[in-house]
Amino acid sequence: MFELKVGRMSFDKGLQIIQADVRLSIDGELLIEEPLCLDVGLPALLLSGLESTEPNRFASAREWKRMPFFVCGCGDPECRAHSFRVNHLGNGTAEWTLLEESQDGTSREQESFVVAAAQCREQLLELGERFLAYTSELDYRPYFPDTLPVVRELVERLKSAEDCRKMEAWAEHTPE
Repeated sequence: MFELKVGRMSFDKGLQIIQADVRLSIDGELLIEEPLCLDVGLPALLLSGLESTEPNRFASAREWKRMPFFVCGCGDPECRAHSFRVNHLGNGTAEWTLLEESQDGTSREQESFVVAAAQCREQLLELGERFLAYTSELDYRPYFPDTLPVVRELVERLKSAEDCRKMEAWAEHTPE
């Protein structure tokens, strides 16, 4: 079971980052429970609901697809990050692997979990929508200037994926 809870979003106007209390548990194992920067890795996190992702916490901000999903509350992925590789397995599941990344480009796998991709997408979609609603009234100028357009596009893609999944489920359970 995949459970991502993000609460108490706050905006640090000086750093231009969105921080939040993040709680992530998979199969009953608590992996993250702390205040973290949310927006640096949010585009990559949302993308992971749609396709496989490989993090590089030392990548530039323009390489948003490679950002760790959750980083230190200061917003700097090089400071401290929770990096996950996500591989979509093609059978309605995705494998989330927690990685410890090194500056030399190597990473060490710590733990892997297989989760229902639809369950992840549903929670990621809700998070993306909440983030967009939260930032809509802010004078928000993130370090990666395309954060909001990228998040909007990914939210739309997640909605489409969910709509397709619901239609397929409906078709499977409808008698001919």
